[in-house]
Amino acid sequence: MAFMTAVGNVSLLLAKDSQPSIDERVAVFSDALNHASIIDGIRLAEKQKSVAAFVYQHCDMRHLNELLTNCPMKKKVVITDSLFSMDGDFAPLVELVKLRKKHGFLLAIDDAHATFVCGKTGGGAAELFNCISDVDICIGTLSKAGGCHGGYIACSKKWKQLIQSRGRSFIFSTSTPVPIAAAAHAAVIVAKKEMWRRRAIWNRVQDFRDLTGIPITSPIISLVVGSEATALQASRHLLEFGFHITAIRPPTVAPNSCRLRIALSAAHTLDDVKNLTAALSQCINFSEIGFYCTSWNAARL
Repeated sequence: MAFMTAVGNVSLLLAKDSQPSIDERVAVFSDALNHASIIDGIRLAEKQKSVAAFVYQHCDMRHLNELLTNCPMKKKVVITDSLFSMDGDFAPLVELVKLRKKHGFLLAIDDAHATFVCGKTGGGAAELFNCISDVDICIGTLSKAGGCHGGYIACSKKWKQLIQSRGRSFIFSTSTPVPIAAAAHAAVIVAKKEMWRRRAIWNRVQDFRDLTGIPITSPIISLVVGSEATALQASRHLLEFGFHITAIRPPTVAPNSCRLRIALSAAHTLDDVKNLTAALSQCINFSEIGFYCTSWNAARL
């Protein structure tokens, strides 16, 4: 929840009084399917009356360009998940970089699900799409591929000093325990050196794609099955076969877009994927399954 508050605190520095003019306020543009932590961070920033929020349709660069073009505010921030947690698709970072050069906004990404998983050295989605130098702020977690606890903000020295001095969620949080910091450092070393782990993950992605014909693009697999009853029934069926696949239901997703969310890892084998897809085939039809739903504007700011 604290992820986006860094941008909120940046906006506080830009405002000179409690009711800033249009030129002093910051326009924050958020993808419609951004994580709840981003949405809550923007809401907190809006309370300071220094931020105006705009939601663009999921990964729709034409819509974002239109909003940016029509926005009279000079200071602009675009924030997006790099790899979306409920849909498993990547943000169009290459197109975002082009828009950044055109409009001059600050680009921030939440790389929680791509850190250590994507890129040659595990540097995340920005490394995968070769645009590290074009991302101003990269926020992520150490609780997923890192196997630890807490999070990080990767940025320039200037932004680091600003966040350290004015970021309330950073300043007033308990420091990370030394053993956790050491474990996180070890995870970085492992991610860089043991590249076979990333190869194993992406091999499993390809295996699932080959066995089901579903065009997944990441280790996060979101199978939209429709009703809540259908999702729960399928989840219970899979548990009987030894697979703990959670049924994702409202309010996490829109009504009638309930889904089975699968997360592949380097620990899984080809046999695991074969057994999983065999169990799945008994409760869902791969040819009729929805891959992901992009029409619902989830972010309600």
